[in-house]
Amino acid sequence: MSDGHHGQSRHPVVSRELSMLAFNARVLHEAQDQRTLLLDRFRFLSIVSSNVDEFFSVRVSGIREQIDAGLRVPGADGRTPLEQMLAIRESAALLAVAKQETWRGLVSELSAAGVPLVQWTDLEEAVRERLSARFTQEIFPVLTPLAVDPGHPFPYVSSLSLSLAVRLNDPERGANFFARVKVPQILGRIVEVGDGRVLLIEELIKAHLHELFAGHEIIDAYLFRITRDADFEVEEGEADDLLAAIEEELRQRRFGKVIRLEVEAGMSEEVRALLLAGLSLNADALAEVDGVLDLTVGAEIASLPHPELRAPTWQPVTPARITAASHAADGAPDLFEVIREGDLLMHYPYESFDASAERLFQQAASDPDVLSIRATLYRTGATSSIPGHLIQAARAGKEVVVLVELKARFDEAANIEWARRLEEAGAHVIYGMSGLKTHCKATLIARREEGGIRRYVHLSTGNYNPKTARLYTDIALFTAEQDFGNDLSALFNYLTGLSKHAEYQRLLVAPTQLRSALRQRILAATEEAKRGGSPYIAAKVNALVDVEMIALLDEAAEHGVRVDLIVRGMCGLLPDPARHGDRLQIRSIVGEFLEHSRIYHFEYDGRSEWFAGSADLMDRNLDRRVEALFPLINAESVRRCEEVLEVLLGDVRNSWILQPDGAWLRLEEMASSHEKREMRSAFADFKRVASAAAE
Repeated sequence: MSDGHHGQSRHPVVSRELSMLAFNARVLHEAQDQRTLLLDRFRFLSIVSSNVDEFFSVRVSGIREQIDAGLRVPGADGRTPLEQMLAIRESAALLAVAKQETWRGLVSELSAAGVPLVQWTDLEEAVRERLSARFTQEIFPVLTPLAVDPGHPFPYVSSLSLSLAVRLNDPERGANFFARVKVPQILGRIVEVGDGRVLLIEELIKAHLHELFAGHEIIDAYLFRITRDADFEVEEGEADDLLAAIEEELRQRRFGKVIRLEVEAGMSEEVRALLLAGLSLNADALAEVDGVLDLTVGAEIASLPHPELRAPTWQPVTPARITAASHAADGAPDLFEVIREGDLLMHYPYESFDASAERLFQQAASDPDVLSIRATLYRTGATSSIPGHLIQAARAGKEVVVLVELKARFDEAANIEWARRLEEAGAHVIYGMSGLKTHCKATLIARREEGGIRRYVHLSTGNYNPKTARLYTDIALFTAEQDFGNDLSALFNYLTGLSKHAEYQRLLVAPTQLRSALRQRILAATEEAKRGGSPYIAAKVNALVDVEMIALLDEAAEHGVRVDLIVRGMCGLLPDPARHGDRLQIRSIVGEFLEHSRIYHFEYDGRSEWFAGSADLMDRNLDRRVEALFPLINAESVRRCEEVLEVLLGDVRNSWILQPDGAWLRLEEMASSHEKREMRSAFADFKRVASAAAE
C-alpha cells in the first residue's frame, strides 16, 4: 500500500507540473479582477512571473535532466518526461500570452489613472535631453558592453537578468559584429520621467547604444533573458562539511545549465541562432515574447507613490489576552504568563506575529530565568530579528541550540550568514540532518520557575520570518502543556544527537510516523463509512501530490466519507461524480494573502481530531523531511480552527472548484444569486473576526 500504486489504475493522477501552471493561472486572474485596486493587480502579475521563473529553474530543469538521461518511464500521471515537457511548453506558452494581455490591459488602466508608461519615441525633445543627461551620469557608468567575435568568446549570462543582443556594423572594416549589454538590476526597471510618466530603463539604454559603441552603426537591438537550472542536490554522503558543500553548490548554481531562452519578438534569425549556439541550447528552449520581458517589473510599478491606487496595508491586531497581560521586566507584555494561563492560538497575518512569536524570542533572550532556547530556522529571511534575539540569548550565557536548515532552497545564503553569526555568539548550530530537510517550525524554551523547570513550546505552520508573516496565512500554537514539552524535547534530541525517534505523545512526526498516522485515520474513516457511519475528513494544504494519499482519499470518498479539501497549488486528485457522488469537494482559495497554513480534521468512530503543522501531502514532506503536525486540544484552539475551516468553506469571492475534467471554475460564476449577494470573502471575514476579538 505504501508504494502508492494501490489506486493508480483506478483513477487519473493529475500532472503536478500542469497543476502548478493552473495555480498560476488562478493567481493571474487576481491581476485581471477589476475589483482589486490597480497597483495590487500589478503585484499579482509580478507574483505569477516570479513563480513561473522558479517553476522553470526547478521543475522544468528536473524534467530536462530526465529527458537527457534517456528516461522513458511514465510518471504517476501516465506521461513520459518528453510528453510531460511538451505539455508544459504548450501550457506555459498559453500562460505567457495571457500574462502579456494582462500587462497591456493594466498599462492602459495605469495611463487612464494619470501614470502613463511611455516609450522613448513618445517623449518631447526637452524631456529626452534631460533623460540623456541622466543616462550619461547614472546609467552609462554601470553598463558593460561585451563583444562576441573570434577574440571574445560568448560571455557568461546570469540567470533571470535582462540583456540586449546588439548587432553592429563597423563602417571602416565593412563588417558586422554582435555584442551583449546587460541591463543592470541594481538600478531597477522604472525610470520616472516626471509629470507622472514612467519609462522602462531598457528603453533608455536602447536609445543611447550609440554612446556605448562609438564609431559603429547600430543595426538592431533586442532583449533576451535566460533561466538557469537552480535545482541542485547536495551529495551529502560525500560531503564531510555540509556548510562547505552548500556554499560550493551556491557558486555552481550561478553556472547552472540554461533551461530557457526568452527573446523579444522581432529578433532576427541570425541573432537567435547565435544565442542558441552560445548558450548550447536546442531550438525548443527558445520562447518568443510578444511584449515586455520579465514582468516581475510589476512589483516595482506596484510600489509607485500612488497610495490611492492600492488597498491600505492590513495592520495585524494583537489579541486581547496579550494586550491585557501584565508586563515583564523589560516593560512589554509577559508572554510566559499568557501561555501559563492556557494555550494561545494565533492566526497570521490577521493577528500580530511581532506581538507573539517575535515577542516570545525577545522575552526569552532577556529573561534571566530562561535557561535554554532550542529552535529550528528554515526560512528566516536576511532581515529577520529572531536570529538576533537568539544571538543576544547566547551572549547572555543561555544554552542556545539552533537547527539552521542550509538546504532551504533560495534561502541558503541568508541561512549560512545567520549560522555563522550564531556560532560566533556561542550558540550550538546544527546544519540540518543528512538526507533530510528539517522543515518543522518549532521552539522549546526551558525556564526556571517556583515549581521547578517549566517548558514553553511554540509550533507553527509558517516560518520564523516577519516579512512572510505579513503576507502568508499561518497558524501558531503557544503552549506550556507538559506532553508537548516532552515531545519537543525528544524531537530536539533526535535532531541534535543520535537519539532515535521517540514514541511521541502529541506530535505526528515525519519521516517516521506521519504517513502511517494519516493513513490509519483515513482508513478508519473509510471503514466507518462502509459500516454505514458518516465520517468526515477536511484538509487544507498547499499541495496534494503524494500518490498514496491521493488513492486513500479517493477511496474514502468512494466508500462514503465526506471529504472537503482546500488545496492552494498542485492537486493530483480529481473528483469523479460517478464514484464519489457529491462527497468529494476540492477547492483552491487565491486572494489577498498566500494561503500557507496546513490544517487536518478527522471525524470518525465518535472522535474529532484537529491538527495543524508544516507538512503538505507530498512524498517529500512525508518521507524526506522532518515535519511535525501538532494536535489542537484546548477547547478555544479547536473552536478557532473550526471557525477557520467554516470561513474558508463559506468563501465565494476567492474560491475555485476543481471539476472532474481537471478545470478549475470560479465558485462565484457557479454560485446562486443569494450566494452572490452575500459574496463572502475569507480574507475580509478573518479581518473582521480578528478585529472583533482584539476589542
